[in-house]
Amino acid sequence: MALPIVAIIGRVNVGKSTLFNRFVGRRLAVVEDFPGVTRDRLYAEGEINVRKVIVADTGGLVGGEGDVFAEQVKEQAGEALQQADVLVVLMDGREGLTAGDHDIADIVRRSKKPFVLAINKMESTRIDSYEFYTLGLGEPIDISAEQGQGIIDLEDEIIALLPPEEEEEKREGEISIAVVGRPNAGKSALINAILGEERLIVSDVAGTTRDAVDTWVEFEGRPFRLVDTAGLRRKGKRSQGTEFYSALRTLRALQRADIGIIVVDTMEGVAAQDARVALEVHDMNRAAIIVANKWDLALASAFEGQEDMDEKVKARNLKTIWGDFERLARHEIPFMSYAPIVPTCALTGEGVPDLLPLCIKAHEQFTQRIDTGPLNRCIRRAVANHNPPSKAGRPLKIYYATQVAVSPPSIALFVSDPRIMHFSYERYLKNEIRKEFGFEGSPVKLLIRGRREEDR
Repeated sequence: MALPIVAIIGRVNVGKSTLFNRFVGRRLAVVEDFPGVTRDRLYAEGEINVRKVIVADTGGLVGGEGDVFAEQVKEQAGEALQQADVLVVLMDGREGLTAGDHDIADIVRRSKKPFVLAINKMESTRIDSYEFYTLGLGEPIDISAEQGQGIIDLEDEIIALLPPEEEEEKREGEISIAVVGRPNAGKSALINAILGEERLIVSDVAGTTRDAVDTWVEFEGRPFRLVDTAGLRRKGKRSQGTEFYSALRTLRALQRADIGIIVVDTMEGVAAQDARVALEVHDMNRAAIIVANKWDLALASAFEGQEDMDEKVKARNLKTIWGDFERLARHEIPFMSYAPIVPTCALTGEGVPDLLPLCIKAHEQFTQRIDTGPLNRCIRRAVANHNPPSKAGRPLKIYYATQVAVSPPSIALFVSDPRIMHFSYERYLKNEIRKEFGFEGSPVKLLIRGRREEDR
C-alpha cells in the first residue's frame, strides 16, 4: 500500500528541516542557522502518531531571492505541495508574521490541500502567536521542532486530515514488481520485452517516463504487476520539479512492490547513481534483482575488431568479461550481495525469459518462513564457530531466535544486552542464516531484542 505524503512547507529558515528530522526519527536533512540550506526536496518514511507516512522536506516557497538556486527550490517545493496529501504550513514565531507568510497562506488556499498551521520556535512563553490568526488559516499550533514542544498536538491534527488507510487490492497470487533505475537505462524497453509487445512508450530521451505505470502479465498461471517508473537521479541532477515528482512516484511504486528490478546500463558501467537506486530498494526492504541491460552493446564494444576470434577463446573471454562486471557490481553495491545479477538485452530479448522465473524464486524466498527449531540450531552452530562480541569483560549471550514476519523475512534474536551486539557480528549471523536457508534475492532483517524489559 502506498503511504500518504505529508509535506512541510514554509518560508526559508523557519525550521522545516528540523521538523522533518523529528518526524523521520533521524538526522537526514541538513540543518544550519542560515537561509536556503535545503536545496533539494528530501523525503523519507516516518511515523506520525504511530501511522507510517512519507514526510517531504522542501526548500522555501518564498524568500531567499538573492540565492541563485531560489527559483529551482521554489519549483521543487511547489511539486511537493502538489503531490502531498496533507500540508504542514510552518512559520517562525520568533520572527513574527511577515509579508512572505501572507504569500504562503495564498499558495496554501489555492492548492485546496488539507493543511495544519504550525508556529515554530515557540520555546519562550513571552512569544505570542496571536497575530498569525490574521492569515485566515485557522487556529495555529505552537511548537518547538527542536525541543519537541507541541509535537503531539501537531501529530494529532495531521492524523485527523490524512486519508483513511486502505489496503490495495491484489489479485490472488499476484507478485508486484517495480522496475527502477537511472534515466535511459532501458526500463520501459525491458517491460515491453517481458510483455512481448510495445505497450509502453520507449524512447532514447532520458526522462520520457514521468509517472509510474502499472501493467499486468500472466506467467505460468500466475499474475504479475509490472510497474515502470521514471528514472531516479542523484540529488545534484534533480534540478527540475518533474525530476522530483518522478522520484517520489518511484518511491511510492516501491512501497507497493514485492520486488525491485534494478536496471543498470552496462555501457555506462555501475555508477554511484545505480548504487543509490539500489539503496532505495534495500532501504524499503524489498526483494531485488539486478539487471545488466544493453549487455549486447557492451560485448560488441569489447569484441570490436575481433570477429575472427576462435569460439573457445571467445567463450573464455565472455566468461572473464562477465566475471569482471559481476565483481564491479558487487563492489559498487556491496549491501545487496543477495540480489542475483542477470545480463539482458531488452531490444533483442536476450536474457529476458530468465527474469520472471527469477522473480518467482525471489518472491518465494521473500515470503519464506523458517521453523524455530532449525533456525536456533543454525544460530547455535554459528555461535560455536565464532564467539559473540563482549564489552568490559561481559560477553554477549544469545538465548534464542524466532522468525516474526515475512516480506521481508524478519528474525528476532533475544540476547543478554543488545548494546553489546556489533554490526559485524550481526552481519556474520545473517550470512550464516543465508548459508543454511538461502533467502536468495531477499533481504533479511535481524531484530536484536533484550530479554529484560529495559533492553527491549
